[in-house]
Amino acid sequence: MQRTLWGMIATVALALTAPAQASDAAAQKAELRKMCDEALAALYKAKPDAKAEVRKAAGYGCFSSFGVSFFVGGAGGRGLVHDNATKKTTFMNMGQASGGLDFGVKEYREILVFKDKATLAKFIDKGWEFGGQGTATATAQGKGVGVEGTEVSSSPIKVYPMTRTGLEVGISAGARKYWKDKELN
Repeated sequence: MQRTLWGMIATVALALTAPAQASDAAAQKAELRKMCDEALAALYKAKPDAKAEVRKAAGYGCFSSFGVSFFVGGAGGRGLVHDNATKKTTFMNMGQASGGLDFGVKEYREILVFKDKATLAKFIDKGWEFGGQGTATATAQGKGVGVEGTEVSSSPIKVYPMTRTGLEVGISAGARKYWKDKELN
């Protein structure tokens, strides 16, 4: 069962992200850095106190994803994790599978703030996050309302989810996996 779940996550992640990615590794890295800069700017505009929080943290991650759900859902995306102390950036992939009373389609970004060095290192090396979520979102082209709650099993990680476009309502349980992008690192 677990092997099937992770196989589905990997398939969804690759299928949803492959066509949108540039063919050149340098271009892909530049695209991910630009996405992260835009996501951080949006976060700082919405929550000005987050700028100091990100600066003081051990590091941060930015991910962009697209997902579909109708009882069973999946999402895939890419992003990066930046270590504030070493200034090293690690490029990563993300896949998610969920099930429950969850219906919709959405494109979203999330910023992860790592409060300590050990959690940051563990996330980069192991990349796991498990959780459940409740969502009520309605946005179009970055305009609308989004209320999201994500429970992260690694409590030293603060998550800022930001829905860009989509419509989703529901409650679900799911599993998420982040892993290093072998082609970009």
